[in-house]
Amino acid sequence: MTVLPPQSPDQASAEPPASSARLLLVDDEPGLRKATRAYLQEESFCVETAKDGEEGWEKAQQLLPDLVISDVMMPRLDGYGLLARLREDERLSGTPVVFLTARGMTSDRIAGFMAGVDDYIPKPFDPDELVARVRSVLARQQRLLAEAARFADADVGRLAKQITEIRSLLGQGGQGSSGKQSGHGGGEAPQHQFTPREASVLQLVAEGLMNKQIAKQLGTSIRNVEKYVSRLFGKTSTSSRTELVRYALERRLVD
Repeated sequence: MTVLPPQSPDQASAEPPASSARLLLVDDEPGLRKATRAYLQEESFCVETAKDGEEGWEKAQQLLPDLVISDVMMPRLDGYGLLARLREDERLSGTPVVFLTARGMTSDRIAGFMAGVDDYIPKPFDPDELVARVRSVLARQQRLLAEAARFADADVGRLAKQITEIRSLLGQGGQGSSGKQSGHGGGEAPQHQFTPREASVLQLVAEGLMNKQIAKQLGTSIRNVEKYVSRLFGKTSTSSRTELVRYALERRLVD
């Protein structure tokens, strides 16, 4: 058994309020999985487990956990492989990952952080420290999301007003072109070859939704919405949401 016992009941009672965050614990050692899951559940976390990276990847896609705790050295798919898959998936790319491993060398920790892991805990570990680190990572994630939402929401009122004005002007006959054309020679515009997800984001931006609302509606992260908006800027040669909406409305790229 690699989990050290809690230091004292008094310490446990001094912990912050319980969390209902969904955790995915991935480790190939049955005893550690069982003990760690039990301890985290006592702290009111919702915990699912997987015996290796492949099973962890399958469960992550189903559960969309708030945080993943993963061993590094595992059969079939190791922690680095699991982390890479998570970071490449648009629904899971922003999910915090904590590596839990016996490999505690400085070089291994550096490799983990360079790969995009959020925290690194060498075995054996104190379960109270694990809980504290998990809570810390979750709290940091919430702060980042709140900050991103604050910036995304800052100009939403002004943007909604501008969208209304643009629609009004176009309704009075100010369209730059008719149909989904570029207005440059009347042919199909190759720069409008949006992916289905980009087209969905464009439609929702034109409806005046904030990044946070778009992320919720599409079941993805705010970070990914920002990525799609940036791609749309590049494909339409615009530099702001207002310009993007005007461009899309003038060319009937959105409803």
